[in-house]
Amino acid sequence: MLKTTDNFAETTKIYGWSDVLSEALKYMRISGSLLLRESYRSPWSVAIPTADRLGALLGVSVGARVVAFHLVERGHCEIKLKGGKVAVIEAGEMALCFAGVAHHISQGANPKSLPIETILAGGGNVFRPGKSLQARGASLMCGVFLLHDTFLNPLFAALPPLLRANVAHPGGFNSLSGLAHLMAQEIDRKSLGSGYVIERLLEALCAEAIRSHIETLPREAAGWLSGIKDPIVGRAIAMIHAQPGDEWSVNRLAQGVAMSPSRFAARFTAALGDSPMVYVAKWRMKIACQLLYGTQQGVAQIAAEVGYENQAAFNRAFKKLVGLPPAAWRASKHS
Repeated sequence: MLKTTDNFAETTKIYGWSDVLSEALKYMRISGSLLLRESYRSPWSVAIPTADRLGALLGVSVGARVVAFHLVERGHCEIKLKGGKVAVIEAGEMALCFAGVAHHISQGANPKSLPIETILAGGGNVFRPGKSLQARGASLMCGVFLLHDTFLNPLFAALPPLLRANVAHPGGFNSLSGLAHLMAQEIDRKSLGSGYVIERLLEALCAEAIRSHIETLPREAAGWLSGIKDPIVGRAIAMIHAQPGDEWSVNRLAQGVAMSPSRFAARFTAALGDSPMVYVAKWRMKIACQLLYGTQQGVAQIAAEVGYENQAAFNRAFKKLVGLPPAAWRASKHS
């Protein structure tokens, strides 16, 4: 009988940070949309609104997180986030704005900004260079990644406000360079089915940018992204994710990673900022939200599935973390 990779993971009990990352990426349900691919002559500036405003302009469903991205194909540009943070993005680099704040992309001194709303409404690119100036300025591919479920997702919470990734050279196991090249080819060809292919490539491009970021984190970095790479902490996280409804305790998790309970608890808390059992509770509520939204299971059945024999205890834990009782939260999401 043919088995899926999920079945192999369950039967062989393979725990690893890459599997944990795959799961977190899957729960975000990433999609994407390409907004523009333009050349600009210096000086130029384009204003990007907040994620909420951009989502409203694009007709994105309520609850989806809009992440603007900018891939510099030629030249360079500055990205200035509201609040003053400025980053220079060179050719072969891309920037992803997970913070969702308003920002400007520009080149040169003090140009008047063109709102992206004007461009999307068909206003055109007033900064487009003539043939004689084509080699100057910059060329960018800009769009949005749509993260359809970020609630209680530890991956999303751990991402930086502005993530930078190099797409010019493949490195490690990421294939950003190849994905960006394939996407440019599809845009240029304009062949049948290109829209569908570009959407799938955008999904992979977002995932690869995140993986590339994780690979380049300094060894001393703290947080969930570094924690899943830690051989001890990462294995414990994978155990929790694989069986969220098990009777987890610090002692049992420590036994699973062959470490004393006190040393394990200290290492886990130092890496993630949460104790092991707080992390267990948060992940259980993440799974509970998935089940409440995506299935018809009763609250008592869901409570048991995520490790609560007592529905009243589950209700209290859920309300403490989410802000509403399970039934009320489910009703709010389906209203």
